[in-house]
Amino acid sequence: MRIKTKNETTNNNPIGIFDSGFGGLTVMSAINETLPLENLIYFGDTAHVPYGSKSKNIVIRYSKEITAFLIKYKVKLIVVACNTASAFALPFLKKTLKMPVLGVIKPGSKAAVFASRNKKIGVIGTEGTINSRSYLREINKISRCRVYQQACPLLVPLIEEGLNDDKITDIVVKKYLEPLLDKRIDTLVLGCTHYPLLKHILKKNVGEKVVLIDSAKATAYEIRNTLYKRCLFANSRSKKFLRFYVSDNPDKFKTIGSRFFSKKILNVKKIEMAC
Repeated sequence: MRIKTKNETTNNNPIGIFDSGFGGLTVMSAINETLPLENLIYFGDTAHVPYGSKSKNIVIRYSKEITAFLIKYKVKLIVVACNTASAFALPFLKKTLKMPVLGVIKPGSKAAVFASRNKKIGVIGTEGTINSRSYLREINKISRCRVYQQACPLLVPLIEEGLNDDKITDIVVKKYLEPLLDKRIDTLVLGCTHYPLLKHILKKNVGEKVVLIDSAKATAYEIRNTLYKRCLFANSRSKKFLRFYVSDNPDKFKTIGSRFFSKKILNVKKIEMAC
């Protein structure tokens, strides 16, 4: 009898991914690119978006309900593809769920520490993520760094309105980045899954000497490592699928979501949530 090696594929169950709305699709896109054989199920809580301005208890409640929905599809791993939910709900989910649960904050923090030369790291995100101080704590668990944070509440609505290349977005980005650049940061963490859509404007404003850390890509690599360690890779004999669910307005999700994902989203199913 042939013994399975650690890098051999063993599990075709899907990976479950959730976010408050559209931003987590940048994470799903990175996972799809990094792990092309994996089946993926995405849930966008569009009835309750955004999470960034909501209380910790509310975000935990929504996250519990969404993960219960994903578990019905026998997911082998859950990705909390939302910085606010990662900050507030991830510790609870890790304690209560049997499968691996990964957020976006730890992978992004590790990548930032690795990239920084002068140990001065900037973090931009929603009010919820910044106020939680999760990146600050996680970065300093890994290495003693100076972490400068900046809440950017206007960026998500500008992105969702499709104003990525608009002059007003450039002005807002510059205003938010000024206090971080004054601290001479050499690394900037995009602490919101919407922000990869603004990489060109962010790069223009921070200059070539500042490294941008995309938590979506860092999270995809962390998922790959987790699947390897637990022998959970899918195999090529499985018919690949991508499924999308939302709690409200599937048509809007298809339109806006296609800008966040690597390909056009054609089918989205609305799910009635209890809360």
